[in-house]
Amino acid sequence: MALTSVDKLLAAYVTFATVMLAARGEWTPSAFGLLVMHLLFGVLLWAFTRPGADTPLGRSIHALYPLFLLLPFYAGIGIINDPVGRSTVLANDAVVQGWEAALFGQQISYTWLRAQPSIFWSAVFHLAYFAYYPIVVLGPVFLVMRGRLDAARYVMLATMIAFVICYVVFILYPVAGPYYAFDQPTGPVREVWSARLVYAVLAGGSSFGAAFPSSHVGATLASVLALWRVRPAMGRAFMIPAILLTVGTVYCQMHYGIDAISGVAVGAVAFVAAGRFQESREFTARGTEARRPSGTANAEQPPPDGKVHDRLHK
Repeated sequence: MALTSVDKLLAAYVTFATVMLAARGEWTPSAFGLLVMHLLFGVLLWAFTRPGADTPLGRSIHALYPLFLLLPFYAGIGIINDPVGRSTVLANDAVVQGWEAALFGQQISYTWLRAQPSIFWSAVFHLAYFAYYPIVVLGPVFLVMRGRLDAARYVMLATMIAFVICYVVFILYPVAGPYYAFDQPTGPVREVWSARLVYAVLAGGSSFGAAFPSSHVGATLASVLALWRVRPAMGRAFMIPAILLTVGTVYCQMHYGIDAISGVAVGAVAFVAAGRFQESREFTARGTEARRPSGTANAEQPPPDGKVHDRLHK
């Protein structure tokens, strides 16, 4: 198998992250561990392109493997940013808070929940915030299970473009976000079950400096828009949770309003960028991977011009 656009994108990000890790020069055990992980990523790409790797199982794993790297890559941001120092990161927060005050006239991520506390909306918005995880995962997995590897790669590309944009900004301009910069909310709105779930997840795996722009919003929106294009029913079903997530990141004091707005912009850019590849050779040449035997219902046969009959948006 040849390298895909997702492979090349992630390889570029790993190279960038490795350079930044070395430039900041704090070689802790965690930093060495991250460097080893980056080297192993190169081994992974070799495994996908070695002779004999082009099997149905190999193609499925190749389409979905970025999902397994999201958490390690996210954790790596905290390691790379650790030498920057908490005070420097919070100084960046002060800049973003200035933008926030100019746009909203207040620190909306702090004041909104306190001015309008609601157990119901706290439960809904925290649950929507957590829905980011299944939304990003379920679409590509479903498409692979249906044999639509071309569509799964397209959705994955849109999602990974959004993540990479956010992760690069996190490293170059780390912002802690209101979760760290302000006092945490208290009372029933914090104790509702979905809020406890979110805070438990963040306590176990949050990276300091990964707030602006919101990767939750950007990756979710990119994934949902791309999924809507290839599987409209699923895309429509995920759009409401995606909207609630975008609003909830601010109401629940996880992100500044500026973070959410910039996340929307990142998601839209990622979707448009991935669309540039829709009719590229990468997605048309491999369309036969999902082809059913001739003569069966819904058989996917290439028309005479060589285009894939089962187009991405179908």
